[in-house]
Amino acid sequence: MKVQTHVVIMAGGIGSRFWPMSTVEMPKQFVDILGVGKTMIELTVDRFAGLCPMDNIWVVTGERYVDVVRKLLPQIQEDHILAEPVGRGTAPCIAYASWKIKMIDSQANIVFTPSDAYIVDVAGFREEISRALEFTSKENAIVTIGIRPTRPETGYGYIHLSQQVCDNIYKVAEFREKPVLELAEEYLADGNYLWNAGIFVWNVQTITGEITRYCPSLANDIEEMSKSFFTEREQETVRELFPKCEKISIDYAVMEKSSCIYTLPVSCGWSDLGTWGSLRQQILNENETETQDGNAVVGDNVRLYDTKGCIVHAPGLKMVVVQGMEDCIIAEDNGRLLICRLDHEQKITEYTK
Repeated sequence: MKVQTHVVIMAGGIGSRFWPMSTVEMPKQFVDILGVGKTMIELTVDRFAGLCPMDNIWVVTGERYVDVVRKLLPQIQEDHILAEPVGRGTAPCIAYASWKIKMIDSQANIVFTPSDAYIVDVAGFREEISRALEFTSKENAIVTIGIRPTRPETGYGYIHLSQQVCDNIYKVAEFREKPVLELAEEYLADGNYLWNAGIFVWNVQTITGEITRYCPSLANDIEEMSKSFFTEREQETVRELFPKCEKISIDYAVMEKSSCIYTLPVSCGWSDLGTWGSLRQQILNENETETQDGNAVVGDNVRLYDTKGCIVHAPGLKMVVVQGMEDCIIAEDNGRLLICRLDHEQKITEYTK
């Protein structure tokens, strides 16, 4: 029997560094950040078209965003939208979805992906994901997607490659935290380090087994919750028990402990679009011949004069005129205005409390 593929989109984040476009009421995954007519979560669903049927796509999100997901993605089955009463990190999120999928497809191959990353080469990305799925359908393996770095980036975690085991799939030597610039430069020069994209591929038996082995308290909590899955009591039970789950990332719970971790390096124009600076860089990458003075603009309502190195994002305004600015974020949404130096963007969350 052919192994079925499922895709789980993790859409519970708040994206506070993208204020004012991203707010607690409407996080960035539900916003058209790129100005292309589709939100980030819609682009994520499109990215996996052809890899699995729509009936096998799932979304895990916060309770308060369930109606937003329904509106944006009406093609997703009602019981495939999993509502977290509180955020507990990626491990409980992944465990919840994995145990639920296992109940209806005990041999499922699953891709877990963030809802707010961006991929330029979608066709190439699908090919590599298919390669990972083929591997996990035959091996007891967890494959994390690694992005070949194009610059000494200090904002991402890194994956250190070990030996190659088959076509473009490698054992993972170790995971590294976000480095300082000098170390990031060493990683880039070494050639055996990848950006950690937070995209995972595995068989449901593998991931539930590894969570049970390395995070047994979480497995026990999800097992108790699973008695209500696909019943009228599910949401009530999840509200009661999910907040009791250990708050932990899948990296700490499993990835840094398991012996069956592999990586697949890809070059597909990936960005996590986690900050205004990363959005500016992505726009510049895609418009090298059109962009002057390092400015990145979303929308056709912006006029720039004597301005360099800025990102301007205010599609809701009739006209925006910027003069004499350098290395700044200028963004407006729904009456909220941000003017901030790019090198202060890590403080946006603090500024907007």
